[in-house]
Amino acid sequence: MKTKISKGYQVVVPKKIREKLRLKPGDSLIWEERGDTIVVKPKRRKTLEDITGIISVGGDAVASKKKAQRGEL
Repeated sequence: MKTKISKGYQVVVPKKIREKLRLKPGDSLIWEERGDTIVVKPKRRKTLEDITGIISVGGDAVASKKKAQRGEL
């Protein structure tokens, strides 16, 4: 699949990928540079189950929140 960068430096996620990954307007994408390669990954929104899991683990709530914000949980 191939897309072009517009004059405003915008790109379109191909329909096949949007549908497969169930991406919606407002979803975030994480861009990673790996040498001469760009990796684009969806940043998943936290679900109720994710939040419940964070709470039930216990421990330091502030540290858990920071990990969640970094996407580590």
